[in-house]
Amino acid sequence: MNNRSLTVIIMAAVGFIVFLVVVNNIMITIPSGSAGVLYKKFSGGTVTDEAFGEGVHFIAPWNTMFQYDVRTQEVEETMEVLSANGLSIRVDVSVRFAPDKNKLGGIHQTLGQSYLQKIIIPEVRSSTRRVIGQYTPEELYSSRRDSIQQEIFVATREAVSQKNLILDALLIRSVELPPTIKTAIENKLKQEQESEEYEFRISKERKEAERKQIEAEGIKAFQDIVSEGINDRLLKWKGIEATLELSKSQNTKVIVIGAGDSGLPLILGGEN
Repeated sequence: MNNRSLTVIIMAAVGFIVFLVVVNNIMITIPSGSAGVLYKKFSGGTVTDEAFGEGVHFIAPWNTMFQYDVRTQEVEETMEVLSANGLSIRVDVSVRFAPDKNKLGGIHQTLGQSYLQKIIIPEVRSSTRRVIGQYTPEELYSSRRDSIQQEIFVATREAVSQKNLILDALLIRSVELPPTIKTAIENKLKQEQESEEYEFRISKERKEAERKQIEAEGIKAFQDIVSEGINDRLLKWKGIEATLELSKSQNTKVIVIGAGDSGLPLILGGEN
């Protein structure tokens, strides 16, 4: 191989490498779930009014495309906070968040790709400490946990939204209290539950007694009404009706007039 052929091969190889570099810089592929922010080196810097979606984009080789994950992401954070009475509480918090795709250029310009460490985590920590600091360990451990969680979420969401970030959810995964405080709270809750159960049984028995009293009063009222309606004339009339019915029978019978104490006929049955 002569020198001329070697030179041609070297130039071709260099040209191919340059081509690959240029193509790699001008043809940008943005994967699924991501968006791009274009930085124009010689014409205005960061493009803040447009976010580039998924797929292939062609840009000038001297410009740069920064890629962001715009899907909902989750991060867990564990921290030590103080309650209203100064006790140390260990709280494990889970946060779901995402950047606002429509304002991705502003996020890149002011925060960059490390917005999680710069904004999300610090605001979660700050809101959690501020809100929990207003409550006792007992309220956090049992009765007010859901409302405390909601307060932390609202406070954090308002703070990060000012930085064009979206907070989707904030959950208190676990609360760890000092062992002595936890035992005391659990014993108190157990006693309250037993007391509520006792009050329930008393209330149930009281209602059952009231039911029986009402039932007894109803029976007594019925008996009074029946007894007031029964008199001698009614009994005689019923006796006459019964006598007439028996007299229609085909059986042999003996009728004794005025034999009974009531003066009604006495019918003595006989054989057919």
